Amino acid sequence: MRARPISREALVEELAELICARPADAWVRVAVDGAPAARPWALADDLVAPLRLRGRPVSRVSAGDFLRPASLRLEYGRTDPDAFYDDWLDAKALRREVLEPLDPGGSGRVLPALWDSGIDRAYRMPYVELPPGGVVLVDGTLLLGRGLAFEVSAHVWLSPGALERGTPEEERWRLPAYERYEREARPQETADVVIRADHPDRPAVLRPG
Repeated sequence: MRARPISREALVEELAELICARPADAWVRVAVDGAPAARPWALADDLVAPLRLRGRPVSRVSAGDFLRPASLRLEYGRTDPDAFYDDWLDAKALRREVLEPLDPGGSGRVLPALWDSGIDRAYRMPYVELPPGGVVLVDGTLLLGRGLAFEVSAHVWLSPGALERGTPEEERWRLPAYERYEREARPQETADVVIRADHPDRPAVLRPG
């Protein structure tokens, strides 16, 4: 992979242009994927204003608000990397409440958050009506390779060393799951845009070569 250095501001503008290149009368589902240490939510947040300036309504969703209840998520303990990979995300709920309503002919009604994993209780949030041409920005980790419908996907990648350094000690049990993700889901090959973020203030766009 070759790296093309880019400023954070230019990266956000390029991604906004890529998203807005989709038909103006169709919903656009965007994944901003990466390990927590890569701060994918920050990139998703940065995209909101440029998209709205381009006339696109935006709804922000975090996959972290679509985790399964603790009784299911932690069935094999709190530090099982395979359970983290396979069982933590409620992919069916994310598909049902966020992505499928934006299928062609869908209702456009998106649920911004479903489950508060901190207190292990459902949120009580109203649905949001996203008009045609609107964009839903979904940030999260381990999102690709699950058959989730996204028109645009960006993967924020960290080298193994940067990933290990950026992962808190209490979360390092997750590192094998991230390794498995690279091996099985191949996000560097499947994402539309891959961003190297070892130095957050000096990102680079990765491309084959």
